[in-house]
Amino acid sequence: MSSLLKVDNEIKTKVDAFRERITSEAEDLVANFFPKKLLELDHFLKDPIINICDLKEIHSEINLTVPDPILISDLHDGLEAQNAKKRKLEDGAGEDKIPGTKVFVMPGGMMKSNAKLVDLIEKVKPEIRTLIEKCNTVKMWVQLLIPRIEDGNNFGVSIQEETVAELRTVEGEAASYLDQISRYYITRAKLVSKIAKYPHVEDYRRTVTEIDEKEYISLKIIVSELRNQYVTLHDMILKNIEKIKKPRSSNTDALY
Repeated sequence: MSSLLKVDNEIKTKVDAFRERITSEAEDLVANFFPKKLLELDHFLKDPIINICDLKEIHSEINLTVPDPILISDLHDGLEAQNAKKRKLEDGAGEDKIPGTKVFVMPGGMMKSNAKLVDLIEKVKPEIRTLIEKCNTVKMWVQLLIPRIEDGNNFGVSIQEETVAELRTVEGEAASYLDQISRYYITRAKLVSKIAKYPHVEDYRRTVTEIDEKEYISLKIIVSELRNQYVTLHDMILKNIEKIKKPRSSNTDALY
């Protein structure tokens, strides 16, 4: 079949070397890295930093003081008041159009993030990235082991395809964890901006603490899921390693 397509020998040699490197790296990942990583994450789940019972300990002080109320005279009389009312109706001004405090600068300088959560996130993010990268390597290895398409004797190939699908699912879930962290920062930033604009509204301040608590719980769940995914992948691949590496048995074995 190789005679049907001319391939440069030098390129073929480099591609073969790449396949050998991927094979060696992936087999080491499954045999050694995955079990070591699951044990590391299991130990991490017992760390006090991720097992805080009283969630008040992770709360971050919102250093935005409530200003003294300022009395602003309303325009209730004359043509000017009528024109102002007309403009409000035309603009659809309602409860959502209530002007808040104009914020030119934060009194205490930059509004800091929740330091405890930031530290925890910075420990979890590398673990997420590592899982994505290692899954990609193992997925490439299994895909390279898939033989050419033929009729019949495809049970081993179906196992390979199931393994690739599971690795792809784990990759997608891990990537969603990174999106979740980004959404946390964006949501919290919007709430803090609301507090700066509406400092008299206590609900905004409470919502920030609720968001922080939710993120803390989510981070622990993420670490637990990362560990479980290493366990699942290691177990699945080891149980089916024969079919993954040799998906088709030789027909001559069944002749006698």
